Amino acid sequence: MPQIAQLADTYSSQIFWLLVFFGLVFFIVGRGMVPKVMDTVSMRDKQISDDLSAAEAARNEANAQEEAWRKRENENRAQAHALVHDAKTKAAHETEQKLAAAQEKIDARLAEAEARIEAARADAASEIQSVASDAAQDIVMRLTGMQIAKDNASAAVKKAMIHG
Repeated sequence: MPQIAQLADTYSSQIFWLLVFFGLVFFIVGRGMVPKVMDTVSMRDKQISDDLSAAEAARNEANAQEEAWRKRENENRAQAHALVHDAKTKAAHETEQKLAAAQEKIDARLAEAEARIEAARADAASEIQSVASDAAQDIVMRLTGMQIAKDNASAAVKKAMIHG
């Protein structure tokens, strides 16, 4: 094969150019570009790390603010419940006082009405006794023709009313 036969003639030239090419690639890529890429990667890693730290700090701050908000909300809720309880207690007390005053007025009116009823009953009983006494006098007068005294007729009617 002729390609293999010429290998000995071009062998040293190919090795030379191979070393020159790899040297240039090593210095251009290895010494020039790779450090820049590595610096960029390390800067990105640092930026990501800083962003993660900032995000963690922000999350911790948000959690702290949320906890403070929850605490304030619970305190406000407890105060609201206390105010509602106080208002209910006060309203119940005022209602009890109003009911007691109304009950006193009702009791006074009831006692007054009972007194009037009792007075009317006594007046009616007295009136009935007076009418019965007059009727008894008239009956005795018509039946027997005798006139009896008003006091006697009243005592007899009273005695009859007591014993039924």
